[in-house]
Amino acid sequence: MTIVTRFPPSPTGFMHIGNARTAIYNWLYARHNNGKFLVRIEDTDRARHSEEAVEAILNGLKWLDLDFDGDVVSQFSQKDRHIKVANEMVTKGQAYYCYCTPEELEEMREEAKKAGRPTFYDRRWRDRDASEAPEGIKPVVRIKAPLDGETVIHDEVQGDVTVQNEQLDDFIILRSDGTPTYMLSVVCDDHDMGVTHVMRGDDHLNNTFRQKIIFDAMGWDLPVFAHLPMILGEDGSKLSKRHGAVSLEDFMARGYLPDAVLNYLLRLGWSHGDDEIISREQAIEWFTMKNIVKSAAKFDFVKLENLNGHYIGEADNEKLLELMTPFMKERHEIALGSDTTAQRRILAAMDELKSRAKTLLQLADESAFFAKKIPYEFDEKADDILSQDNGEIISLLLDKVINASELTNDSVQALCKEVAESHKEGKLGKVAMPLRAALTGTTVSPSVFHAAEILGKEETKARLEYALTKFSKENSAMSA
Repeated sequence: MTIVTRFPPSPTGFMHIGNARTAIYNWLYARHNNGKFLVRIEDTDRARHSEEAVEAILNGLKWLDLDFDGDVVSQFSQKDRHIKVANEMVTKGQAYYCYCTPEELEEMREEAKKAGRPTFYDRRWRDRDASEAPEGIKPVVRIKAPLDGETVIHDEVQGDVTVQNEQLDDFIILRSDGTPTYMLSVVCDDHDMGVTHVMRGDDHLNNTFRQKIIFDAMGWDLPVFAHLPMILGEDGSKLSKRHGAVSLEDFMARGYLPDAVLNYLLRLGWSHGDDEIISREQAIEWFTMKNIVKSAAKFDFVKLENLNGHYIGEADNEKLLELMTPFMKERHEIALGSDTTAQRRILAAMDELKSRAKTLLQLADESAFFAKKIPYEFDEKADDILSQDNGEIISLLLDKVINASELTNDSVQALCKEVAESHKEGKLGKVAMPLRAALTGTTVSPSVFHAAEILGKEETKARLEYALTKFSKENSAMSA
């Protein structure tokens, strides 16, 4: 038997990180078993349907590098098939037309509430003949749920789950306008697509008992079910926007690497011994349903950030340069792709840069100074350092640089020590700080000695001259 899994998101908004984990698990299980991973867009709710959401879903799968088999299936396009199945069940006596008006249903619910009974539909049309139907009422089609006994679902994660059949209602499978409901469409599509294993969030567990009624009515094989635990925020409540990033797009925008996100989400409800760093290849080799945990998992943003830092540290330098380029444009208005000088400088510093960075945002922010052109802006802290009468230090550094034969990490550090020893402060840090502020426009950067070496003598000289002129004028204006 070929294992077939599916990922069936609704295109009504962003791709929640919980949906992304569901996609990862289904993809891994299919790939582990040399099976098929299918994608179905559950787009029957046309009022909320969004093509932008469809695009976001497919972009998210592409970003995570979750390749799927065959074409993307639109559930809405299969509606004629779903309607045919509903009518077939009516013909076989496993479903029926219900002619209740909205007013009757509301009265039914109110009476049930007063009597303390479940507010289910009371099945009044279950065994009545259609000849008794009132005029002008378009019926819905309801399934005939079992009236007694119990239904047992074996779940690969939750174990055996039992529901008393008296808790199952005769739910609607075709609306009065003739459109199929979610419950019917899902079952038809899973059967027609040959889905053998359904992995989804445990919030769908109750739906499984209702969907089994349709599978049984049609004589179709029931797929294997595995209902995944929820993802919670750090405070133990359901993960939501108030906890921070909750959509895959959020994590993409915050500069996380896809392999890091995949690794983290994999471990958020599944384990393989004490392994924390798990490559994509290892994940495919090791993934089974047996190691999926039953309990909900808490999302730890610090842990994800540290894991992302690991993946950045292991990444190819050229690839990191490519990945950080859009962030450089967005955050610093720097067109890095066309600036070969800036690219060369950043690549020269990349080993040090990536050893410090936890995200691509941090990588872009701490390397942006390499691409700056005079005149550039100074941030508040750098401005403050250079405004505190550091003109003398910058002037001394400038003289040293002009007279240096070349700039290397060691020679820059040595000339800074010479300036420190000749200056009243006497500390290397008191010289390195204004040097960093002058060269980078910030107070956060990799080693300023190495940065000066990468910038080279002429650029370092020009930046020191620029800072000296700029802040000498500002100080003079303030004194006047």
